[in-house]
Amino acid sequence: MLRQDESVILIRRYGRAPVVAAIRDELGARRTLLRQTNAAPQTGVPQILEQVKNRLAEREMPSLRRVFNLTGTIVHTNLGRAVLPREAIDAVIAVAGAPSNLEYDLDTGKRGDRDSHLERILCRQTGAEAATVVNNNAAAVLLVLNTLAIRKEVPTSRGELIEIGGSFRIPDIMSRAGCRLREVGTTNRTHLADYANAIGPRTGLVMKVHTSNYVVEGFTASVPEAELAALCRERGVPFVVDLGSGALVDLRAYGLPHEPTPAETLANGADLVTFSGDKLLGGPQAGIIVGRADLVARIKRNPLKRALRVDKMTIAALAAVINLAADPERLRERLPALRALTRPLDEVRRTAARIAVVLAPALKDYAVEVTDCTAEIGSGAQPGRGIASAAVAITPRAAKGRGRALQRLSEAFRALPVPVIGRVQDHACLLDCRTLVDAQETESFIAQLGSLRSLDQR
Repeated sequence: MLRQDESVILIRRYGRAPVVAAIRDELGARRTLLRQTNAAPQTGVPQILEQVKNRLAEREMPSLRRVFNLTGTIVHTNLGRAVLPREAIDAVIAVAGAPSNLEYDLDTGKRGDRDSHLERILCRQTGAEAATVVNNNAAAVLLVLNTLAIRKEVPTSRGELIEIGGSFRIPDIMSRAGCRLREVGTTNRTHLADYANAIGPRTGLVMKVHTSNYVVEGFTASVPEAELAALCRERGVPFVVDLGSGALVDLRAYGLPHEPTPAETLANGADLVTFSGDKLLGGPQAGIIVGRADLVARIKRNPLKRALRVDKMTIAALAAVINLAADPERLRERLPALRALTRPLDEVRRTAARIAVVLAPALKDYAVEVTDCTAEIGSGAQPGRGIASAAVAITPRAAKGRGRALQRLSEAFRALPVPVIGRVQDHACLLDCRTLVDAQETESFIAQLGSLRSLDQR
């Protein structure tokens, strides 16, 4: 049994039931070990107490945790995609801890529409007549197809039948939405006549998909949005464009490659545009639909809309990010994703040099140096267009067993209080420093590196 004073401390910290369960589990584990090995583990109260404390701490630790993303992929799908700006975090806190007017009209005192908190500012930013939001862009595409093209055909270029993360494919989404894919053109060349020949009485809508996660080069041809929009108007069918990772602002203003915006696509004649909230936009996970008011109204009446709707915290965060985009001159400083993308290379190198100085004496079995490398936007945005960056390269000194040494190093970084996720490339572990945009965050990262000092003795 634990001493009474120690038991009281643990019960006050974790509660009586969790403490009793942890003691029973620890004693059960010791009995099992004794039966299996005939070797009695240390059974003193201090040893048992220490293991009970470890069990309780492990149970309380959340599975979803903060990590340092030093992979070189700035908007990393597996690591939570975009980092929210302070304004969005404050907005979430404000509505998370108190009642809110989520579906309540303060002017009339009657039931309201949760889309009202986003529709006006989305229309202002994109030039759309109406807008609605669901939980991600795949859901937005599914909802549009199920509303406008159920049991109908959807002509789409063969060169745009993309697969997005998690093996979700446009043809599969169309099938689940209850419509029939009508492939037009070829993988590398699609012409206006291909669409014209495919549109008929069974056509529900025509879809164009922005190939944001791959590039087809060489002998290629695609139909400009304006020409396809004119054809759809002539034939009386909606023209829908899925931008995927669409940005709200023109990235060329920040020295980045151009990415089509919803405003540009609507100006080209699209009836509806879908795009993500958590990629280049830099907000929370969401799927945004903007465009013609009559089509958006039909989408809102679809029973699936309720199943796919977003909660108050997503609405609060997304509204804050959209409002930031209305001030493009200050957006670079306020939006973490954009700040990381546009950070000067010399600044990234200085951060890497500071980290290398701390790591070198802690990792004597490894060579530690600063090296130039290439980062990428991530989440399917602008593939093949790297961003110059700098990393701390950590290379095992011994060639023999290099793979195992790199595995040990990666495991050690992941075991830090705030796990560090890098990448292994060219027989080295690279810690790309482009995403360390905040000075306080960098200091926090450096402060925990002392925990790696035991690595060489493993």
